[in-house]
Amino acid sequence: MPVLQIHDEGFTLDGQPLRIISGGLHYFRVHPGHWADRLRKARLMGLNTVETYVPWNLHQPRPDEFRLDAGLDLPAFLDLAAAEGLHVLLRPGPYICAEWEGGGLPSWLLADPDILLRSQDPRYLAAVEDFFERLLTPLRRHLSTNGGPVLAVQVENEFGAYDGDTAHLAHLAATLRRCGVDVPLFTCDQPGDVVRGALPGTLATANFGSRSAQGLATLRAHQSTGPLMSTEFWIGWFDRWGGHHVVRDPAQAAEELDTVLATGASVNLYMFHGGTSFGFTNGANDKHTYRPTVTSYDYDAPLDEAGDPTEKYEAFRQVIAKYAPVPAEPVPARAPKIGPLTVELTSCAPLFANLPALGEAVRAERPLTMEQLGQDFGFVLYETVLPAAGPVLLEAETVRDRAQVFVDGQPVGVLERERHERAIAFTAPRAGAVLSLLVENQGRVNYGPGIHDRKGLLGRVLLDGAEAAGWTSRPLPLSSLDALPFTEDAGTRVGPAFHRGTVRLAEAGDTFVHLPGWTKGNVWVNGFHLGRYWSRGPQRSLFLPGPVLRPGANEITVLELHAAHRARSVELREHADLGPTEE
Repeated sequence: MPVLQIHDEGFTLDGQPLRIISGGLHYFRVHPGHWADRLRKARLMGLNTVETYVPWNLHQPRPDEFRLDAGLDLPAFLDLAAAEGLHVLLRPGPYICAEWEGGGLPSWLLADPDILLRSQDPRYLAAVEDFFERLLTPLRRHLSTNGGPVLAVQVENEFGAYDGDTAHLAHLAATLRRCGVDVPLFTCDQPGDVVRGALPGTLATANFGSRSAQGLATLRAHQSTGPLMSTEFWIGWFDRWGGHHVVRDPAQAAEELDTVLATGASVNLYMFHGGTSFGFTNGANDKHTYRPTVTSYDYDAPLDEAGDPTEKYEAFRQVIAKYAPVPAEPVPARAPKIGPLTVELTSCAPLFANLPALGEAVRAERPLTMEQLGQDFGFVLYETVLPAAGPVLLEAETVRDRAQVFVDGQPVGVLERERHERAIAFTAPRAGAVLSLLVENQGRVNYGPGIHDRKGLLGRVLLDGAEAAGWTSRPLPLSSLDALPFTEDAGTRVGPAFHRGTVRLAEAGDTFVHLPGWTKGNVWVNGFHLGRYWSRGPQRSLFLPGPVLRPGANEITVLELHAAHRARSVELREHADLGPTEE
């Protein structure tokens, strides 16, 4: 059976030289109804391999629950890759970064107040070992040693930039082996971190997007023999709320790819197809200022967010053809899209009027964090009673990440972690008025020491300098909206509300939801959570995969956290709007 071998001169597979020409394709960022299409387009561009991370936090949402079904059916994805004739590079973490919520680490780990993630902390190791056993046992048949497509498995991810504790990497590698992984292992790091992140006896690879010759030279200086490989060859980048849409010139990116392939190195394009961080799954960065990532993970990749070939697809295909066989089939055409259509959202369910349908309040002297509530994504509503009427100074020690403040249901301001805001002044209309803080988890930090990113209200909350006591903390994960009672919307609403409408379609197909005039919130279609929107931009549309839709009636639900669009409508359009690019 074909098994990847690592020699001084390079890779061989079944005794024949192999250059890995791969592309990143995260199954969890693509609707499963689109997996086969994206894999076919990978092969047609000339790739012989695809790479994917594995998001621990989705597969094991609670310590006693493990999922490997529906959009998380990794075995099915691997079967489709094999059917397309593609090899697979598997990157199971446990930490993945990926601009993904918490770098893929499950939030329940953070319920322990002093746990040290990505370390030899016994509590962390026990959780990792349990995860690997649950994940890898059903994947063994997919290893190339058992006739499957998985050629190699990564140990951790860019660990040299985090810690560099070789003993931890060795422990993870031994755990992978104990769980039946008998294909080659590899590590990946940025060139300056290769020495700290390498594991003796394991192939080291490098991540970069420019100065390729220099990056490969640094890798060769550390690893004098064996294959050269860039596991993340960055051909685009991700976007953050409040920034611009990042793009990279196709010709320049293709020239850099040519430089890599001309050396004889193997490569994995990051990304071949970025897809979408559906729901609440986007991550964030925090290098002294918190920056949440947008919903789209288009990444300016060869296949755009909707899976259509871009100019970069053709440019890369031409470069790859200089070094490897490329199928003679033509470049796939852009898939048809639904639109333009205007969808009226005629019914409404105010959030504050329907709290019991969304989550059960927990009483405590202090606000409880999301992790203490056993919650991963969404919002927490914190409430207490104001003792007297008159001016009030509210000070929240730590807001993670955005708190909308209300008094008796009336909005009085917003506190944003991103803007380092901690205090707000308002006037209480009466003694006994209800103070409410609706706190949104905008994405756990996915890189660096900030991954210990607990959510909600952390620490003390002060009212005129005195700590407020007697709180309720209500988890609002919004994992299901089925219990919400919608009524016809008769007029202006104050405060967050769900708005719902129906669109009838002759047939299903991909489209983009645009929300002109709306401020901030989330969108669901037929119960499928598309993700977040925000007028702050740059992203101005949400990708709606065709498999979510159906012929006939389709239900669109918008949670607007601020002021609803006066027309109470959204639009389905044929094209995305990811915002302005930097000049």
